Amino acid sequence: MRKTKIIATLGPATDSPEMLGKMIDAGMNIARLNMSHAKHDWVRRVVKDIREAAAARGVAVGILMDTQGPAIRTGELSTALDLKPGGKFTFTVRGEKSEEEHSVDVNYDNLVNDIHVGDVVLVDNGEIQMKVLKKSANHIECEVLTPGKLGSRRHINLPGVKVSLPALTAKDLEDVALGLELGVDFMALSFVREAKDIRQLRAVLQSCKTPPRIVAKLEDQQAIKNLKEIIQETDAVMVARGDLGIEVPYEELPIIQRRAVKYCLRIGKPVIVATHMLESMINSPIPTRAEVTDVANAVYEQADAIMLSGETTVGKYPLKCLEVFNRVAIRTERSGGANFQDNAELTNAEQKMVKSAVVMADQLRADAIVVFTVSGTSARYAAWMRPQHSPILAICDSQRVADSLTLNWGVSAFVSDLSEMTREKNISVALGMLTTRGALQKGNTVVVISSIDVDGQYVRAVQMRKVR
Repeated sequence: MRKTKIIATLGPATDSPEMLGKMIDAGMNIARLNMSHAKHDWVRRVVKDIREAAAARGVAVGILMDTQGPAIRTGELSTALDLKPGGKFTFTVRGEKSEEEHSVDVNYDNLVNDIHVGDVVLVDNGEIQMKVLKKSANHIECEVLTPGKLGSRRHINLPGVKVSLPALTAKDLEDVALGLELGVDFMALSFVREAKDIRQLRAVLQSCKTPPRIVAKLEDQQAIKNLKEIIQETDAVMVARGDLGIEVPYEELPIIQRRAVKYCLRIGKPVIVATHMLESMINSPIPTRAEVTDVANAVYEQADAIMLSGETTVGKYPLKCLEVFNRVAIRTERSGGANFQDNAELTNAEQKMVKSAVVMADQLRADAIVVFTVSGTSARYAAWMRPQHSPILAICDSQRVADSLTLNWGVSAFVSDLSEMTREKNISVALGMLTTRGALQKGNTVVVISSIDVDGQYVRAVQMRKVR
């Protein structure tokens, strides 16, 4: 059983009902909806199709809505501009028009205030580089440093520049409202800069009875300065290496990734490694050897999930990409991991009780850890401790909780209505259900985390059981 979860971004190559079923069959645990490109009517249809495909297969599949965030982008161009080194280029704001042939409007009015002469402007994932020569009220004049073709709505990065963008734009708030209406499981906040950005989103989500779990995307230079505070505040983290690799020196990127994964495993927050993992497979049926090594490294670091972006939105081989992720993850997991969780900071009795269950399972080489959980918390703690041998089988009484566990390493969630039975009967019924579903076999040794009746009171306990 693969323990590292797979997130796949949906797009034209993968959004049909038939293809969604194939993606789930191929190992997709979470479907990502990129709101930088998604329309609301498309989101409504796709969420419905994902839920139906998952229900037909009797599996939990999470849905991650990824907000566009406060991105700085160029405006519309009638034709692409061919830029040459040494040429002049003008950015305008507030609807100002330029007489220059090579110019474009920018969607961020305060760009002129934030930027300084001598700063470097990176456009279109850093492919086009410019240097600021001078600025006025609504104009920024630059010198082109690298050649390239500039199209419409290209993303702008400003390394070393502190921008005053809001954490949530008007578009983000509209998209978040849609996500709450549709009951998505995870909400990713793009371009997080500090912990208060997470608190702002959480305040918006509190209107929902069971709000989605927040994923903080690390892709801004300020986020790295505030890394620990952000990780402490959020529910999960995504190391979004595309924009992050432009915002910081590229040689720092592997160090930042490892720092983020290590700290997440120290304090028990799920972590995703994302972007450019199988980029060549957008057009090629096989990965490069460097890509295989990159994926294996993220699995060895024991990230909770690895993610596909363009590979599954517009790529030619989305199912092949899932196969590569699956094969590399399973093989790497067999070879061991970095064990960053050995430095876990346990702060309450429940965490320490779950830790004891994982230690027992490791020493017994148990076939599974079975966790009865109402909110999912005990299952998340078990995933945090990274059992060496045992998959984590979470028994939930709601599909909502089961879907929320799709991000956690090593967890497979099952829904069962056990409310009318005794706690002891619950265990017997659950083990029977897991055997019927093929998750367990007769004779298996399992470690069970559940509630038991002690003198008329229910207490959490750890037991060893044989499946009969």
